[in-house]
Amino acid sequence: MAEEADRARKSTGARRNPDSADAILDAAEAVLVEAGYSGFSIEAVARRARAGKPTIYRWWPSKAALLFDVYQRLKRVENPDSGNLEDDLVGFLKNLFSHWHETSSGSVFRSLIAEAQSDATVAAVLVEYTKGRHAHTGQMIERAKARGEVAADVDATLVADLVASFAWTHLLTNRLDEDETTLRRAVGYVLKGIAADDAGSVDAAAVRRRRRRIVG
Repeated sequence: MAEEADRARKSTGARRNPDSADAILDAAEAVLVEAGYSGFSIEAVARRARAGKPTIYRWWPSKAALLFDVYQRLKRVENPDSGNLEDDLVGFLKNLFSHWHETSSGSVFRSLIAEAQSDATVAAVLVEYTKGRHAHTGQMIERAKARGEVAADVDATLVADLVASFAWTHLLTNRLDEDETTLRRAVGYVLKGIAADDAGSVDAAAVRRRRRRIVG
């Protein structure tokens, strides 16, 4: 199992002919749309792409590795850069939930997460994918640090993990229709734990003002 996982990490993307790889990914996406995850197979992709199975397996050692590339190709979720971390994270979650809900990506990713529980190769690919995505999401936290909005010692990747955990829970339980109020409340709970000491919340600032008035 360990050797399979290592091969899955190393082989994806190695020495691919761009045109052939694109044709295979096009075919894989078409098979996925037509047959769904349960009907997806390397054999079906090979027939549609008119490619040999050995070629596909040389570039993607498993069905899961190919599906992860298809998923990443389908994914069009940008990180907002509004100048405010709360708005950025809420916007990101709204975009992600909409994408999962409105495209086949949600069902694909849900199936891959489920398969990773019993397949070490799939789990290894998922771990590598998650590292990249968390680093990408962490850029929003790093920008907030540069603005002085977040404490300098905050681990951006860990915060990204917390945000991803919230998103994955909603994906796996098919709750992708959350309204903005709920998303903003969830983000608010995270931000209260990572706000810089001198930032404070609007409510806390209001309390301090009231106390000063009372003392005065």
